[in-house]
Amino acid sequence: MKFYFAACALAVASNSQRSDAFSMSKTTIRSSKPLCASSAPSEVDCIVVGGGISGSTLAHNIDFQSSGEVSVLLTEARDYIGGNVKSHRTEDGFLWEEGPNSFAAQPSIVRISYELGIDDQLVFADESLPPWVNHNGKLHPLPKGQGGKGPKGQLELVFGPNGVLKFGLTGELLSWPGKIRAGVGALLGHLPPPEGKEETIREWVTRTLGEEVFLRCIDPFVSGVYAGNPETLSMSAALAKINRIEKYAYGIEWNKFGAIFYGGLARQVELTKERKADPPNPEWVEFEYGNPGSYREGLSTLPNAINKRLGDKVKTEWKLITIEELPENENGYKYVATYETPDGIQKVQTKSIVSTLPTHALQGSVLENVMPEAKDLFNTIRSKVLRKGVYHPPLVAVTVAYPKASFKDVELPNGFGNLQDLPGFGSLNPRTEGVRTLGTLWSSSLFPGRCPEDYNLLLNYIGGSRDVSLAELTNEEIIGEVDKGCREALLKPDAPEPKVIGMKVWPTAIPQYELGHLELMEKLDALEKEMDGLWVCGNYRTGVAFPDCVTFGYDHAKTVIDHLKGSEMKKNTAKIIVKENLVEAEEVKAKEAATVAVDEEATDVSISLGEPLVEENTEAVVPVVVEESIDVSIPYDAAAKNAFNGSDKAMDYADFKTKYETDAVELVKSKQATN
Repeated sequence: MKFYFAACALAVASNSQRSDAFSMSKTTIRSSKPLCASSAPSEVDCIVVGGGISGSTLAHNIDFQSSGEVSVLLTEARDYIGGNVKSHRTEDGFLWEEGPNSFAAQPSIVRISYELGIDDQLVFADESLPPWVNHNGKLHPLPKGQGGKGPKGQLELVFGPNGVLKFGLTGELLSWPGKIRAGVGALLGHLPPPEGKEETIREWVTRTLGEEVFLRCIDPFVSGVYAGNPETLSMSAALAKINRIEKYAYGIEWNKFGAIFYGGLARQVELTKERKADPPNPEWVEFEYGNPGSYREGLSTLPNAINKRLGDKVKTEWKLITIEELPENENGYKYVATYETPDGIQKVQTKSIVSTLPTHALQGSVLENVMPEAKDLFNTIRSKVLRKGVYHPPLVAVTVAYPKASFKDVELPNGFGNLQDLPGFGSLNPRTEGVRTLGTLWSSSLFPGRCPEDYNLLLNYIGGSRDVSLAELTNEEIIGEVDKGCREALLKPDAPEPKVIGMKVWPTAIPQYELGHLELMEKLDALEKEMDGLWVCGNYRTGVAFPDCVTFGYDHAKTVIDHLKGSEMKKNTAKIIVKENLVEAEEVKAKEAATVAVDEEATDVSISLGEPLVEENTEAVVPVVVEESIDVSIPYDAAAKNAFNGSDKAMDYADFKTKYETDAVELVKSKQATN
């Protein structure tokens, strides 16, 4: 099984929150027009609340994909955008990150870098460098290929010098009983999943691969990704992709006992086909799916470029107080957002609004006027884990440096070389080792220019949901714990004190996908469907990893743009229908008047000739009459809402409104054809 050290997925509450060689072709980025002459627009098509990676990439994509036709406003309570992605370069040449250190390369990241003209700043790590696990005073490499593409890469992963086969036969991380148990689960089969029960990560891994694999491989992996507790994290929510491998395994007819190795192969074949069907743009830079990457000057390069491109469409130090619905109006504005800003209270009307705020920021007044049930949802005590809403544990990122000569002068297994060169992604610490630091990223080995050549730079994460008492420690005590962990696994006994490059305490960090999380999100999704142009999103819904947030920004922009186009089309159709009804009404009145005039004239003629009265125009003039439940004399939104309130509410409002509008248009057309 392919276990990657995924601390690069640490996109801590980022909203306060694929592989061929390609030539690079530059394009000129279109300059964006300002929203208006004023520095504070009063009306926009879409407001994106929260300038983290999810929010900032969403705002960029709305503007870019619509070619500026959709006016967007990005608001952030802090004085910068990027959320918990913030990079620093010190005067003496060290580059450190406050939050995540890297990303697993995906098309969404390369695409947006290309669009922003920062793709030449992308840097990628050596694909053969493995993550290491600290166990019994030694470092053990987890299986990793050598950077080969397609089938070659898969063969490397299994049979290569650091492949699964060598890990199982000569590796020292697992005992022989542990290896045998894992081999049985991977190659022969295991107990089926329990019916009607949501498994934790620990329960799933122990059932399929055994307790030892969990303790020495998966437990530290989960610490790196979520800083979470695998005994409360939901397997189907937190590690959904790995969880699905079991379903693929049982989907193979001859694999009666669900051996997951074959499920993994089946998924890999499917994934290869998907990537071939949707290849990257040939103008993008070369990249490998999943390879660790960053920018030369750190991850902040991305949000900084978005900020520069959007210009006045970004408002920092704007704290959202509340969102309210607006009365029906001809311009289609549905909501008004109220902010506290450096210039006082500001109100902005909008046709749509997307919140990417973390859940703890939604437990107050923000949604209570438009979606009060969501506020209640985020304040609900979840019985399975005894948490209120979605839990965000505390986490500290500590970056330290030591002279290279102070690292242990030992040769690492599988031909990776000397430890002083730090040939790897980083090191993980299983909870059984007694080291408080969750994991250490070997920053200076991953990307160029991170520190002076005679130093090694280490980014350490400490805290998480199993170490909340960390919040009680002083900064000096936290640094002491980090130094202790480094000495345990990496340093000589006489190594000097660490050179502290930077430190950031996150009181509310990564959202925890614990038991009941999917159920909670389903309820939120149902509430969202009741709203017209209001979305409540964030990394607690679409994934905590940096690329998850960027991919969300690309995908959801299409949703917003399509919604606005649909709303505009419906509004224009409604105007046309109302106008046609008014014209028809005038025609009816004119015909009625003409009929009366003819009748009067006929009466006068009949009287004067002494003849009986004869009706010259006996054809009835019938105005357009629609079914009682459909009213086309007022805007669709109001009419649909009135009809919905009087219905049996067998369907949700969004579906009802769509059907109502379709029926109304067809009805008017049929009546017009009849007349």
